[in-house]
Formats: sequence, C-alpha cells, structure tokens
Amino acid sequence: MIHIENLTKHFGKVQAVNDLSLQIPAGQFFGFLGPNGAGKTTTIKIMAGLLRPTSGRILLGGDGLNGFDIALKPQEAKAITGYIPDRPYLYEKLTGYEYVHFVGGLYGVPRSRIDDHIHQFFEMFDLLDAAHYLIESYSHGMRQKVVMTGALAHDPKVLVVDEPMVGLDPRSSRVVKDLLKQKSREGMTIFLSTHTLDVAEELCDRIGIIQRGHLIALGAMEELQELAKEESSDLRLESVFLKLTEEKESI
Repeated sequence: MIHIENLTKHFGKVQAVNDLSLQIPAGQFFGFLGPNGAGKTTTIKIMAGLLRPTSGRILLGGDGLNGFDIALKPQEAKAITGYIPDRPYLYEKLTGYEYVHFVGGLYGVPRSRIDDHIHQFFEMFDLLDAAHYLIESYSHGMRQKVVMTGALAHDPKVLVVDEPMVGLDPRSSRVVKDLLKQKSREGMTIFLSTHTLDVAEELCDRIGIIQRGHLIALGAMEELQELAKEESSDLRLESVFLKLTEEKESI
C-alpha cells in the first residue's frame, strides 16, 4: 500500500533523506521515528506531494509496484491519501463546518455524506457547538481536530500523520488514538511520525527509525529490542530508541 523505493532528497549540499526504502502493507499501522533533523518530515512532505524527491520514488495504493507514483500521478495518489500535518494551516475566515465541506468537495464527496461525516466527527471531538464559528477563533487543539476531520472526509486508503497529538488535551488524545486504531483495523494504512514514543509504542504494529537520512532500524517492538541487544521483553520503546540512535551516533 506504501512503497518507498531508494528515496533520496538533497537541499543543496544537505542530504535530508538517503536511499530510503520501505514497504508497508495495507492495514498496517506504521510508526516513523527519529531525532530532530533525521528526515522524517521531508519524507512525509514527499509522500504528501509537497516536495519532489531528488531520486527514488513513493508509490501509494495498490499492491507494491502497482501503486500510484506521487510525483508522476499526483492526482490519483492524493485521491486515496489523507494528510494531517504537524502545523495545520486552515483558512481562518471559514468556519469549521465550511472548511470540512471545502476539503470534501475537492475530493468529490457528496454534500449529504460530508454533513454526516462532520456531525459524527465533530460530536466525537466535542466541536459541535463551535462548528459555525470562524476558525480564527479556534485553539490549536480545535484546529487539529478540524484538520483530522477534513483529512478523513473522503475515507482515504492511506493516512499520513505528522505529530497528531500536538495541542490536544488528554481526553482528546485518547479519542484520536482510539480513532486511528479503529481505522487501522478497518484496513486503512497509517504512516505516523511522532516524537511521543509512548504513542508509537501503544499504536504501531511496526516501527522504522531514521537517523541522518538513513533507516537504521525496522521491525515490531520485539525485533527492535533484539536490535538494541536488550534482554528484557518489557523494555520501553524510549530506551530502545535512545540506545539505537546513540549507537549510530558513536559509529
């Protein structure tokens, strides 16, 4: 469902992503971790069609090589993809209700279906009372919820998420985690980047760790523990992450 093949991205002399390859099957909840400046957001922006790779490619949808190349077939790839950025940009002179209708309209979602979607998600996110307020009056957490509602309006097959819990209170964070797990169980492929390691450990089926543009570790929690050469089966992801990234720094 997500096929990343020899992905490389340069910004002048800086190599943000270096020969990254990943295959993520349909329905998998994948966590993408790394220190600041490791190449996570660059990878995500290429996946979302906001940046073009220097070389390599990303295919979305289909089975392996049957997916849509985001650089060559952006409309087809974006039609099956939802994107939740870490810093949501919204049109502040629209209401939350109008924004989700605008996004849904871009994907050709029928108006009645968008209305049902808004009611379901705004009720879940406790936003019904603010649905017809201008977005300029929303808090960061409220904006994040509106972006999530819009990103899921067309029921995408692939969801790309960058730091979804930023600005959310504990109750809202729980709602979002439950929602993402539900979508994954229903067959949605989720690519999650986060610095909140507890979230990744709780939600993700498989995790990749990137550092200085290189993929340095990949696997389920038990496999990462083995890579970190730790014997404790209940070792937290934070310790595994720190050990793996520290080892690479020392090489």
